[in-house]
This record gives sequence, structure tokens and C-alpha cells, in this order.
Amino acid sequence: MKKCNLLIITAMILLVSCNSSKKENILSTQEKADGWQLLFDGKTTNGWTNFNADHISGWIVEDGCLVGQGLGGDIGGDIVSDKEYDNFILKWDWKLGPNGNSGVIYHVIESEKYKAPYETGPEYQLIEDDDFRNPDGTQYPLEDWQKTAADYAMYLPNDNKKVNLRNWNNSMIKFTETKTEYWLNGKKVLEFTPWSDDWYKRRNSGKWDKFPDYGKAKKGKISLQDHGSKIWFKNIKIKEL
Repeated sequence: MKKCNLLIITAMILLVSCNSSKKENILSTQEKADGWQLLFDGKTTNGWTNFNADHISGWIVEDGCLVGQGLGGDIGGDIVSDKEYDNFILKWDWKLGPNGNSGVIYHVIESEKYKAPYETGPEYQLIEDDDFRNPDGTQYPLEDWQKTAADYAMYLPNDNKKVNLRNWNNSMIKFTETKTEYWLNGKKVLEFTPWSDDWYKRRNSGKWDKFPDYGKAKKGKISLQDHGSKIWFKNIKIKEL
């Protein structure tokens, strides 16, 4: 009897595991009805190209994940969506490698006058907050505005922020012209009003002086950043509002 029960439990675990894997990178019937769209099909890099390019390199599909190989840097390596978006809800799962540094940038404008997506688009930061290091292994002290789930160099996440270091996390951006929310692992971590007086005060504080078009676009592409370390993405989905 014990052996029979053990076999049943094992079979149930395997069934759950299989069902979980089948749910990766797909939309449920309800999600489709609600207007959600996948930005990654789990099998190809279709729908993405390198910034200011007509091809994609430095990114591969591996085990149902869209993987940045860590070949990029401050300039180069980032990819952008084919389509532009204005108001939206964007969800994705992500995991960082050692010395992980990445981000999800939106309202990105492609043009020869720009060298990188961050010159125009706000960034939901993804980084190893407490263990980020220089290439020589020494500790790199991060400012709070550089840490995970910050609106990079603009707004700081609150105490709801809980990061799964070297493991999977889930994030969400809900953007509208009246209110923008960043979520991490089921908790809202920050909220701001884009293009408000407070927003402009932060935007004009000095950090973005070299990038006069930062944050001004009200519609643009979604960008995934390769900042010189491996990054895994999956279940990337968007709903236009």
C-alpha cells in the first residue's frame, strides 16, 4: 500500500511539473480574451532586433528562455520589440547571472541620433543589489536609484521590494499618462505620475543632462538590456490600454 501511494504521489508531482512547463510562454484563454499578447514565443527571437538594426545577435533561445549572453555594455547589445506601445501593462519573468545587470526600458525611440535605448526610454532596473561587483571582483557600491525595481535615476522602490537572488522573479509595469506602477514578485514597489511637476524636477536634476530626449516620448518600443552579464527572460506579455 505504501509503495502504491508513493507511486501515485510521484506521478502527481510529474504531472504538475509537466503542466507547469506547458504554461510557459503561452497565453491562457482568459488572457487572450482580455487582450494580452506574447512578446516572446518561447522558441524563437521573432519580434526582436538589436537596437537600430534589422537583425538580432548576442541573444539566444535556451530552454524556453530568451537569454542575453552578456556580450553588451553601456552601448550595444540591447534588443527592442518590433512594435511601439503607449499605455500598457507589461509582465515578465527574469533571472540574473553573476554580477547581473540589466533592465527593461520602454517608450524607446530608434534613430541614428541615439546610441542606446536608455537615451530616450525610462528603465525598470534589474541588478544584483547587494552583490554587484566590478570585473576585477571588487565590490561596486550602488546608489539606491541604481537598484532593482527602481525607475532608474528617477524613483526608488519601497520596502515591499523582495528580490530572489540568482532565481526567478516576476515584474510588471503598468503605464498610463495619469499613473505608472512598478511591481515586483506580486508587490507594488513604486508609483509615479509621468510628466508631472515632480517628474520633471527629477528628470532635470542633472542625471539626464546629456540626454535631452530622455522620457519625452509618449510612445515607443520595449527594450531588453544586455549590460555585460547573462540575463534570462520568459513569459513576456503585454496588454495595451
